[in-house]
Amino acid sequence: MKKLGLLLLPILAITLMLGGNAFAQDNSVFFTTYYSNANYAGAPDATVRIVNDGNTDGNLYADIYVLDDSQELQACCGCLVSKDGLLSESVDSNLTYNSLTGKINHRGVIKIFSDANINGWDAGSAVSSKAGLRVSATHVQSLAAAGGGYALTETNGNDANLGAVEKSLLPEECGFIVGTEDEAGLGSGQGTCSCTPEDYDF
Repeated sequence: MKKLGLLLLPILAITLMLGGNAFAQDNSVFFTTYYSNANYAGAPDATVRIVNDGNTDGNLYADIYVLDDSQELQACCGCLVSKDGLLSESVDSNLTYNSLTGKINHRGVIKIFSDANINGWDAGSAVSSKAGLRVSATHVQSLAAAGGGYALTETNGNDANLGAVEKSLLPEECGFIVGTEDEAGLGSGQGTCSCTPEDYDF
């Protein structure tokens, strides 16, 4: 019995090591979050924060797609996030201010690809999915039922399933809005979000 126990110990150790490596694999390349109560007078602004965790030892690009509450793509952009960098995007000022239709959007969905390709966000080039970005966002919650006002909550972006259709469709729709090298986009300048400079402390 003692010999059997001594024999099983190395097997158990190897199993745990292999299992640990399997669990450590990172396939997070697509994130979803939401925005609510945006662009209302008196409401605070929400922020989407994107961090490059540095594991790739290089730059990554956040391909950002902003949809309204009718599931229509209203804006898109691709933003650099350098190794160990932090990008903070204002929902009101960066992501929803320049919608395709000119509509003031108050709620909807934000989808983000972790991309190694600088131009992967539109139809001019393919997405090159590469894990390494981390996403969190604040959300503006209405306190109307409690007497009025607003409160901010914060959650991590949802690690979402990225299917082949979604991976090709969003950049195609974005290219239709903003245009490609060969043709002008439907938006004529509308429908692009903007990238803030990365946040640094000096």
